[in-house]
Amino acid sequence: MSTTAPLPALGRRILRSRVLAALTTPHGVDRYLEMVNPMWAAEEVRARVVSVTRENPLADGPGSAAVATITLQPTSTWRGHRAGQYVQVGVDLPGSAKRMTRCFTVSSAASVPGEQITLTVRAHDEGQVSKHLVAAEPGLIVHLSQAQGDFTLDESPATPTNNHLLFITGGSGITPAMSIVRTLLRDGYDGRAGRKVTFLHYARSAEDQIFAAELAEIAAADNDVTVHLRHGDHVFSEFELRRLVPGYRDTDTWACGPAGLMELVVAAYDGGGEHRLRTEFFKAPRPAAGSTEGDVAFTRSGTTLAEAANTGATLLEQAEALGLKPEFGCRMGICFSCTTRKTEGTVRNVLTGVTSSLPGEDIQICVTAPEGDCAVEL
Repeated sequence: MSTTAPLPALGRRILRSRVLAALTTPHGVDRYLEMVNPMWAAEEVRARVVSVTRENPLADGPGSAAVATITLQPTSTWRGHRAGQYVQVGVDLPGSAKRMTRCFTVSSAASVPGEQITLTVRAHDEGQVSKHLVAAEPGLIVHLSQAQGDFTLDESPATPTNNHLLFITGGSGITPAMSIVRTLLRDGYDGRAGRKVTFLHYARSAEDQIFAAELAEIAAADNDVTVHLRHGDHVFSEFELRRLVPGYRDTDTWACGPAGLMELVVAAYDGGGEHRLRTEFFKAPRPAAGSTEGDVAFTRSGTTLAEAANTGATLLEQAEALGLKPEFGCRMGICFSCTTRKTEGTVRNVLTGVTSSLPGEDIQICVTAPEGDCAVEL
């Protein structure tokens, strides 16, 4: 059997057997398969980088960053994804003994098991994984989770609706919306089906605009998709939204982008239409003002690692400000990589606003801010 061929279905069934799992303990079947061929897997999902395409090659202004679309060929264990979902991507960085994992939205249309997918990644200054992926060469192997998330369109080609759909995005927050729109157009949802789609996107500049050519094609086509691109100092306003979509509060809306944009969008739907608005943050929103009196202590096995006055920031940010390096993944409350034990104090979830004073509870420190005194086990 060629080591470049996918693992046959019969082989996968045998390799998933309890007997073989017991024989390969403690490493597991997939560790041995990976040594023979990284694209063979019984349970895990891995993917090979097929190509990397720079999306904004002319972007070089202040605050600009390289954005690239990475095409991946997953192993046959990939179960596919719904448009708008994300995956956790694990990479083994050169010189590091520890695998690093971050979350990225799948930017391609909905996929079926084993089908190629794309991730569109912005190389953040502090993002080791994102910079590694944007500069990746074909052939690189990465580790994937199965698709996750519910920022999706809850209908199918068999059950279409005539609803007006609205997408409001900013920066790289465009990726889940593009996945949904690409799926709609691929599956035949167009003007002839009675559907109307409005796509409103904000980018730092025309040079920073990603998917520019494709968005221009979508806007020019006879598909009843209206595209509005806003660049530079153009700031989202409820007045403009009302002008573009007069009945926006009665329109199914998907919004994704930086915290500043998202706060304005949420405020525009406040007092009516909240049930129509679906949001996804690619960075946790700024904590609302709460009690910052008191101290925050970070401990391990009963020993205090660091302690300082509560600044009101998230526990992850406060830990990092003290020089600590706690585990984290997405920094937006999705992947649960940063979950740890709060031993005392009151905390507030910055996404939901819910506070809790339960002792010994597990919290996600990337989206949790302390109110008053607080102690967390790292």
